[in-house]
Amino acid sequence: MSGRWVFSDIRGEGQEIRAMAKKLLVDVDCGVDDAQALMLALAAPNVEVLGITCCHGNSTIENVCRNVLCVLKCCNRLEIPVFCGASRPLLGKNIHASEYHGVDGLGDVPDLDFPGVEALSKEHAVLAMLRIASEHPGQVTLVATGPLTNLALALNMDPTFPQKIKSLFIMGGNMESRGNLTACGEFNFACDPEAAYIVLNGFDCPTQISTWEFTYKNMLPWTFYNEWLSKNTQKANFMRKISAHSDAYTERCTGKSGQVWTEGFVPCDSYAMAAAIDESFVTDFIHCAVSVELNGTLTRGMMILDLQETLKKKHKVFIMTKCDTEKLKCLLKEALK
Repeated sequence: MSGRWVFSDIRGEGQEIRAMAKKLLVDVDCGVDDAQALMLALAAPNVEVLGITCCHGNSTIENVCRNVLCVLKCCNRLEIPVFCGASRPLLGKNIHASEYHGVDGLGDVPDLDFPGVEALSKEHAVLAMLRIASEHPGQVTLVATGPLTNLALALNMDPTFPQKIKSLFIMGGNMESRGNLTACGEFNFACDPEAAYIVLNGFDCPTQISTWEFTYKNMLPWTFYNEWLSKNTQKANFMRKISAHSDAYTERCTGKSGQVWTEGFVPCDSYAMAAAIDESFVTDFIHCAVSVELNGTLTRGMMILDLQETLKKKHKVFIMTKCDTEKLKCLLKEALK
């Protein structure tokens, strides 16, 4: 069942009603992999994206907002509201990923057609989160693919916020002490460890986490990636352009010690999005309480798995360990049609 019904009104105009659609609120720090995840969600027939909130991370908040609008324009979905959010972490300095994503966060493509900032909503992202959750109590699935600053601020403003959303899907953290920014810190959590700590210790809604190790252990073959980008569609052409910078970076890293992910295509943020869209995507998980280390010299920002239940926490999360990569391939293919 596609989740959509189409009928004609008395004027003969086609109207579309979403039936049983999953209501998503997506929080991003829009780089190339966020763009992939957004396009995946926009193409899914059983999904209604209620709004996209923006956060610092892969690039500056200004670039992140602009990048989201660019993705929506490419997909002809500029009717979806976009909200500007946190421009910096709760503590410390901004960390960006320009080496991989480009200075602008979207590959530094010179001829991309970016919409003007006037297309942004005037409402702050955190206030939009609280409003949307209140307007659709118990129905909104929140997908976070960047630093968790906006979510932490929303919780601090309204402690009942987690009870108002249906579920939370996070791309971030790690489960084997392997980092991709620091020795033990995954990028999204290491960008704002305090925010990650607040969210993992304050949100008590059903929560699934797609960690860094999970994504690269379920990487896709480069043969799929090359075929995926080879299609002659507007969306595929767009993806080829914005991916060229990160592709070049990955090629330079190939063979370097510790760069396991260069052995295959790892669309990090798409794993969390796929899990939110398709409940059968994740095939195995660890169910335990988690937290985040804030003080360690080498471990600041590292996610802690409380497998021995020493933290005595009631709320436990689902940490993805295995998934159906064929379903991910199908979702990615649909995204570029």
